[in-house]
Amino acid sequence: MEAYIKLKGVDEQKTLCGHRDQHAKAIRQLFGVVFVIRDGHLKMIGDDEAVEKAHSLVDRILSEYRQSGAISEERVSELIETSTRGQRTTVRRLEGKRGPIDLPPHVWPRSPGQEGYIRSICDNEISVCVGPAGTGKTYLAVAVAIVSLRAGLYNKLVLARPAVEAGEKLGFLPGDFQAKVNPYLRPLYDAMESFLEPPKVKKYIENDVIEILPLAYMRGRSLDSAFIILDEAQNTTPLQMKMFLTRMGSGSKVVITGDVTQIDLPPNQISGLVHAMDVLKGIKGIGRVVMDNRDIVRHRLVQKIVDAYERGNREGTP
Repeated sequence: MEAYIKLKGVDEQKTLCGHRDQHAKAIRQLFGVVFVIRDGHLKMIGDDEAVEKAHSLVDRILSEYRQSGAISEERVSELIETSTRGQRTTVRRLEGKRGPIDLPPHVWPRSPGQEGYIRSICDNEISVCVGPAGTGKTYLAVAVAIVSLRAGLYNKLVLARPAVEAGEKLGFLPGDFQAKVNPYLRPLYDAMESFLEPPKVKKYIENDVIEILPLAYMRGRSLDSAFIILDEAQNTTPLQMKMFLTRMGSGSKVVITGDVTQIDLPPNQISGLVHAMDVLKGIKGIGRVVMDNRDIVRHRLVQKIVDAYERGNREGTP
């Protein structure tokens, strides 16, 4: 089936294509249609049902644009995401080695890298994921962990993070132990509360079903039947990484995430994450995933910021 839509000017064409053609690519990928804009016309080719759905989406985007005279990149992305829910059911229900895992309706891969990441988590006992900010590394790991915990696949969820300051010396923090480490662990609480109400998180923590702690407090432990996440792993040393990996007990799953472009260790210190990506390759049961700027799903400016810093690094900008 083929469908044609006449576009009213270059602005409508830019709206449908998006920054770096991201909207057009998303529509092609999610509906499986040929999506070409040329000489002021949009042409879509594919299966009847796919073209009809893609046509309906385009009509909605253009309708909002024409009514208001403008539409934001975020709104177009939202319309694409909303219209395609239910199209990728094979990604939402994954067969893990300990049983099927159903992701919540509002959590689904929004890029090929994210899809590969979720599959790696489900198919391997250990998954190591490297990627820039905004690629959903922590968010998706927590999503799969919460679903697995609720399904009874694991008895405990452990989230750890190295307590390394991001280029600042904060000095001695006031309060008890929890008050001192809370600033370092706050991002993990934020991710957790995306899926659970704060009272539920508190109850799980009080009952020792969920544990959120600095990496240093993992030493000497053996964790059986646990889903274990190490966040910000680029700030571990190789010795710390080895210590963490050897905490894994029977029936447990481990996910390690980090961004190797944001290492806060001393300049002469090798990152445990960089080291692990090298020494662990080829081991059966350990998945390695590398996401890039194309997998960034945070605010559209985040992708531009990451790109700008990468250009600066290549050009030698301080």
